[in-house]
Amino acid sequence: MPQPVFVFDAYGTLFDVHAAIAKFRNAVGVDADLLSDLWRTKQLEYTWTLTLAGRYADFWTLTVHALDFALDRTPSVDRALKPRLLDAYLTLDAFADARAALRTLKANGQLTAILSNGTPRMLDAAIDAAKLRTELDRVLPVDTVRMYKPRPEVYRLVVDAFHVAPGEITFVSSNRWDVMGAAAFGFNTVWVNRSDAPAEYRDLAPQKVLRDLNALATPL
Repeated sequence: MPQPVFVFDAYGTLFDVHAAIAKFRNAVGVDADLLSDLWRTKQLEYTWTLTLAGRYADFWTLTVHALDFALDRTPSVDRALKPRLLDAYLTLDAFADARAALRTLKANGQLTAILSNGTPRMLDAAIDAAKLRTELDRVLPVDTVRMYKPRPEVYRLVVDAFHVAPGEITFVSSNRWDVMGAAAFGFNTVWVNRSDAPAEYRDLAPQKVLRDLNALATPL
């Protein structure tokens, strides 16, 4: 019988995408939350629109372009902060529950992995900064297929890496659209609803909804 495989989205699930702005909140000023939300929204939008158009630029490039857009929309923010914000994005803080959840899964005999839009450089920097390397069996970036989630080709990377059927894989993400894509592919899914967002994609519902990763190791 194959070992259970737990696969995690990285950004928003294990790593706090708003931590870069939070680190410089005083310097950014009153529009810190707006800047952070715009940065994240455009970053994701670019992945979807380029994939739909059959084009590809790596996630770091899109992250830079998204920050440029966000800075243009928040003229109160000093653009000289851009290099420091980008440096901070490379080493985003892990959520407090991330390491404990991964460690518990490993102790219970599960295989663990990250499947992420991030580039290898971005993922290596974040994983090493958070000291999560020993808690992961595989790190799977999308650059090998040159398209972004929720395309099924991305989720297939996990099947090919572990040589198991989709039904043997549990996919964990805080992004509901990502959970939808994984469920459509045939994974078991867990939605980590950190922001208490409303339900959507009801025909592709997750097997479990959590507020954080602390309860992840309990059965689906």
